[in-house]
Amino acid sequence: MSSPRKAAVHIVPAGTQITTLAKVKSPEGVLLHKPGAVGVIIEAPPRPSASYGVRFPDGTFANLSRRAFEPRKERAKSILAVFRTPPHDLYEYVIYRCVVGSRAYGLDESGADSDRRGIYLPPADKQWSLWGLPEQLERHETQECYWELEKFLRLALRANPNVLECLYTPLVEFATPLAKDLFAMRSVFLTRTVYQTYNDYVLSQFKKLAQDRRNSGRIRWKHAMHLMRLLLSGITILKEQQVPVHVTSYREKLLAIRRGSWEWSEVDAWRKQLHKEFEAAFVKSTLPEHPDYDRVNSFLLKARRSML
Repeated sequence: MSSPRKAAVHIVPAGTQITTLAKVKSPEGVLLHKPGAVGVIIEAPPRPSASYGVRFPDGTFANLSRRAFEPRKERAKSILAVFRTPPHDLYEYVIYRCVVGSRAYGLDESGADSDRRGIYLPPADKQWSLWGLPEQLERHETQECYWELEKFLRLALRANPNVLECLYTPLVEFATPLAKDLFAMRSVFLTRTVYQTYNDYVLSQFKKLAQDRRNSGRIRWKHAMHLMRLLLSGITILKEQQVPVHVTSYREKLLAIRRGSWEWSEVDAWRKQLHKEFEAAFVKSTLPEHPDYDRVNSFLLKARRSML
């Protein structure tokens, strides 16, 4: 099981308005400002652990650590966040849970984790409240992620591969009647947009893999395998108008790539061949250009009303 990801630490840029979280004193120990004072960063440090140079409206200057202040925009959000429903209390509103990833693809080996994805639908009073709700719930320690329904639908409308696979995975663990209604209309999300979405992602990621190979000589073979799987999936969607989650006959080829048994040149040659097949499938595809936005919007309104 993978460990929880650590939040990235970013350097706050110069020009950002901040609110102090602690007393600000001069080098001689004289109190200059109490917590809650507003200032502007005029000197950003070269690394997150160094001090920031902050100028206050009265002209005073101080060097502050990152822990001593908060950007004003974040401060406003954090005040509201105090009153939000704790994320762990929102899991009771999950309406759909499925397994995706290697187990669903048929690419799992001994000791493989189970990646769970799904949808949550909060009650209307929580959805409409001043405090707002997160667009997704995540438990990194159990590899779970649940999108709020509207977020899920917007991603599906853009042919997001992860979301489409959620709708077509054979490993469904839980689904309410409302979620089953969504399954019944899942084909409305399959459009010619798949070609752009899948193709663009594969091209950009393969470029990064090639750069890694040139720079370090290392290749993330597992990532390369999943990019090939994505291309195969996109071709099938355009040809057969369904999302093939399980890789079936391509399993051994893909596993060989993950193990590093193929030469990079062989993988790249197969990728180029699949891109040609993808383009040919796109030209001949009878999928619509755009999804049925009205039908999806009607479903969302129905779902919202059900939580009144």
